Amino acid sequence: MLAAPFFGPGTLARGAPLDEWDRGPAWQAATVAALARRGDANSLATAAVLSLFHGDTEPAAALELAVRASDAAANDPAIGWIRVRICANTPGCDVRDAATAVRWLDPENAAAWLPTLAVAQRDKDGTEVDRVLADMAQGERFDFYWNRSVALMFDALKAVSRTLPTHALGSDAARLDFVAGLATGELLPPIRPLMDACRDSSLGTERRESCLKIAKSMQQGDTIIAQIGGLDLEKRCVVPDGKELRTLGDRRRTLEWRVASAAPFATPVLPWLKNAHARWRVAHMRRLAREDDVLIAILRQQGTPIDPPEVK
Repeated sequence: MLAAPFFGPGTLARGAPLDEWDRGPAWQAATVAALARRGDANSLATAAVLSLFHGDTEPAAALELAVRASDAAANDPAIGWIRVRICANTPGCDVRDAATAVRWLDPENAAAWLPTLAVAQRDKDGTEVDRVLADMAQGERFDFYWNRSVALMFDALKAVSRTLPTHALGSDAARLDFVAGLATGELLPPIRPLMDACRDSSLGTERRESCLKIAKSMQQGDTIIAQIGGLDLEKRCVVPDGKELRTLGDRRRTLEWRVASAAPFATPVLPWLKNAHARWRVAHMRRLAREDDVLIAILRQQGTPIDPPEVK
């Protein structure tokens, strides 16, 4: 089981009631309208993601906003990724075209091949699966643009907060928790097609070699989910060996240590520090590409070790 990203509450999925933050469909509609009126790429992208939250909006309407956002920021792969994810949830939308656009912008990102792989897996096209895996294996990173997406949605919601009829999400801390959960529910793609494709590979085959290379890139991914997924995938691809398995286990233990060690500092006990800490986190998410890097920054700020104690 892969953990949700550290900064997301992990429970904010489409249609989920969250009375603490959300005032319901009327608030959602007013917020989407306010964001759409601003018309900049970040606001339009945030409106597209938010419009799916309650599940009452037609996916085609969300997709239209996402297309407008990607047109307004044609060179931003994070905005393009939001379009990919909304297209994937829109009936009749060919996600491969949107994914191709992201690959042109960020050719080193292996994760941009996931939608195309999912289609090949669905069609049971083994030749296409092998081709896509070989192309994925050329990537050096495995990014879902997590930090960038959360930060841009935080900024966009804050920009319209004073124009809304209610004070839902009236604090920076609540706003950050909300958009992190929204990104968890809407922007993280399933990696099961990749795991299933690699599960079918045989030792010594080109598919196995491709999967092993992908596993290495996942371990450099921008989310804890991708990194742990890469460790699990490598375990499936290598010949069982005590030393290799211990190394992979140690890497996973380090990631889990950082998540667990940073968790107590994510929400300060003193109420007047919550908003300041939220702004500090967002500032680091703007500057750092990976979720793990933000965890390390938190631990260093608190004087906490970034690695677990050695197991003797």
